[in-house]
Amino acid sequence: MMSLQVGQEIPELVKHPTTRQLVQYAGAQGDFYEIHYDQAYAKSVGLPGVILHGLLKAAFLGQLISDWLEERGRLKTFEVSYRGIDMPGQPYRCRGRVTKVEGDEVEIEVWGEDEDGKRTTLGSATVQMGA
Repeated sequence: MMSLQVGQEIPELVKHPTTRQLVQYAGAQGDFYEIHYDQAYAKSVGLPGVILHGLLKAAFLGQLISDWLEERGRLKTFEVSYRGIDMPGQPYRCRGRVTKVEGDEVEIEVWGEDEDGKRTTLGSATVQMGA
């Protein structure tokens, strides 16, 4: 098992979402709220344009964890909260770091950043290594 230490960062994942991807995600997930694909509608409700689905951002952060974890363990808990908007056509940077190591159980803080480095999504996960 790899040696993990509090404060250790996990390799970042940068996503490049497109409006087309938002439409595809809407179809797969069933969330057809117009703020995710209709520019005129999104602007009419005060947004700068269409925005990413919150659950899509959560999925990106889940991918960050699973890419790092690979086959070395399993995800036990995962939660996120949304603190800002993200838009297609801009990079969405997923980052994380180890916050606690207790035996084979590891807690991780994860977050998504917009292109200015603002944390727009905050989350946490617990993984069991070697499971």
